[in-house]
Amino acid sequence: MKWFVGLGNPGKQYEDTRHNVGFMALDQFAEQWGLSFNKKQCRADIAEGHIDGQKVVLIKPMTYMNLSGESVRAFLDYYKADLEEMVVLYDDLDTEVGKIRLRYQGSAGGHNGIKSIIQHVSTQQFNRIRIGISRPEKGWNIADYVLSSFPKSEREPLQAAIDHTCAAMRAMLDDPFEKVMGKYNG
Repeated sequence: MKWFVGLGNPGKQYEDTRHNVGFMALDQFAEQWGLSFNKKQCRADIAEGHIDGQKVVLIKPMTYMNLSGESVRAFLDYYKADLEEMVVLYDDLDTEVGKIRLRYQGSAGGHNGIKSIIQHVSTQQFNRIRIGISRPEKGWNIADYVLSSFPKSEREPLQAAIDHTCAAMRAMLDDPFEKVMGKYNG
């Protein structure tokens, strides 16, 4: 079973914000493959199904970003899931809008959602897709920035990044993470 955790905040007011690109990517992937978020379990909205014979689970923690690890831990424990099969999708200030970066380990880099997951799974070694949101111009408060919407000028590159994320997710169902990382980081 391959399981993808998209990070974001629940609620209409956060729907279109930079911090919610993980949710956006999962929503698009679900739509592409006919999966529905019709299960509420492990403090998350969950969609599951099969793609070319492989079980796929999409998880949107409903704990708010800073407590994402609680939902991940609950899923791990309840489903006896394999941490090596998890991929976390989240917003990254150090990657420009329109780009994605795949990593298989690393620190939280100041991202509270990743920090929470690291705390709850007791390791920094798990697969990730960092979706670029770029750094704000000087003078912006980071919290205000990540909770702001994308301006019209960034909509096209954002969509390209989400398209690439979904393509990488699909590729991971057939190929090892390192191979997919080589292709999509290049």
